[in-house]
Amino acid sequence: MVAVALVDGDGRLLVQQRPEGKSMAGLWEFPGGKIEPGETPEAALVRELGEELAIDVEAACLAPACFASDALEDRHLLLLLYVCRKWRGTPQAIHASALRWVRPVELHGLAMPPADKPLIGLLEALV
Repeated sequence: MVAVALVDGDGRLLVQQRPEGKSMAGLWEFPGGKIEPGETPEAALVRELGEELAIDVEAACLAPACFASDALEDRHLLLLLYVCRKWRGTPQAIHASALRWVRPVELHGLAMPPADKPLIGLLEALV
């Protein structure tokens, strides 16, 4: 899995709320998704951000930041997190219930999937 911390000019991060009917519905997460066979993590993020948020991102604008590892039901999740400060378009909640721009410290108060929680401290240091 890949995810991105989109950082706006004010140092806020974009999080999206998982929709009803999906696992972990209602939790806030970083945008991203699954890597398809034959796809690089960067190409997967470019595709996912176009599909999920209707924004255009260049692979060169994705900076690898860290990863998280977590047991998830019957499998193990390895989440690669990138940081991106440059994109084209305005993010829209296409596959999410809602979008929110938050300061890194505000992430501690959001209900997030277990794999996302360990990433908060690093993002506080980066942004």
